[in-house]
Amino acid sequence: MQQIYSFIIFCFGLSIRLASVFDKKASNWVKGRKQYFNKLDKVFAASPFNLPNRKLAWFHCASLGEFEQGRPIIEAFKQHHPDYLLLLTFYSPSGYEVRQGYAGADLILYLPLDTQTNVRKFVETVKPTIVFYVKYEFWFNFLSYLQSKKIPTILVSAVFRPDQHFFKGYGEWPRKILQGFTRIFVQDDDSKELLQFIGIENVVVSGDTRFDRVVSGSEHVPAIPIAKEFAEGYQVLVAGSTWPADEKLIFKLISNNKHHLRFIIAPHEINAEHIDKLMLKCGGKAVRFSATNASEAKNAEILIIDSIGMLSQLYQYGDLAYIGGGFGVGIHNILEPAAFGLPIFLGPNYSKFKEAKDLVELKGAFEVRKPDELLNKVDELLADNGKYLQASDLCKNYVAKGCGATQIVMQQVNELLASRI
Repeated sequence: MQQIYSFIIFCFGLSIRLASVFDKKASNWVKGRKQYFNKLDKVFAASPFNLPNRKLAWFHCASLGEFEQGRPIIEAFKQHHPDYLLLLTFYSPSGYEVRQGYAGADLILYLPLDTQTNVRKFVETVKPTIVFYVKYEFWFNFLSYLQSKKIPTILVSAVFRPDQHFFKGYGEWPRKILQGFTRIFVQDDDSKELLQFIGIENVVVSGDTRFDRVVSGSEHVPAIPIAKEFAEGYQVLVAGSTWPADEKLIFKLISNNKHHLRFIIAPHEINAEHIDKLMLKCGGKAVRFSATNASEAKNAEILIIDSIGMLSQLYQYGDLAYIGGGFGVGIHNILEPAAFGLPIFLGPNYSKFKEAKDLVELKGAFEVRKPDELLNKVDELLADNGKYLQASDLCKNYVAKGCGATQIVMQQVNELLASRI
């Protein structure tokens, strides 16, 4: 099975290289790994990485969302173990490019392709003392090699579902790899029960570290002067990570704006073509973030965000939030606006997201399938201040009650490291 898996990985790497000719994301993926091991050798031949008896914690995140989920653990680990070097790796360019300057890590790299040769070179060069994987990253050659070297490997904020291959009749080999994790921290009891059903007992229900992250972010959020001036004196709807299907609903609300809302729209795709289309639809009512200033933004009705990495900070200027992705494969992070107490609207595809299901059930978030449904629900909340405040409080309280996962993880990690001294 490992040989078959390795062959599939080889073919996957080849397909990305072929796609890089015409796809920008694939091109960035390839460029980021160019002469990878030559660069890695140079870094680890120099101080502080070449010092004798140095200790290193390696954190791996697939992309930006997983980084935000793992960030509370990274920062808590650094606080508890300042003598460790911290390595952070990303699989996706969208994570690496945004967070390559993150000051909480001593070194930030791409993860090399999960071939047996790459894995051996990487691990023997890096020599991690402990490894953390966030949520969904199961690169089996890496995990198998780490297990063979008896390096503690921790999975944090994981979620498991019955339809995953671990729980199928053909899942014996991936189950064996999964059993090799030193500790698995899961978000809910259902995940723990699934793992116990296949004989995995080293499981702890810790909750979701994103709750800790979004609360911390909402309490220490930097100002964005352009957005602040734009929002001053108005009620604002922040539409985050929107796709065209979401934007159809948003623009119906804009054209029937009886409550004189202002709109901050942060689309999922910020390529020039899509931003130009949005600006054209706005009919002169909008300014784009990268091409305006606070004075100009003050007189606009719509602020189009054509930069990445600031969405979580923009919610501080909102009164309502629309979360994109609910007409596609799944929604964006719903906890970020909830932490600011924003009632939330979202499309129908959110069944894989526990927090979204919870908030819809609590009536802090509202499913909308058609433009008129969004129009009516916004009108209902803004016309009745009591209903608005109730939804706002439900969101904020839900996030506050979900905190504490980082503390649970770190208590057990500290005990694990202490037992190995």
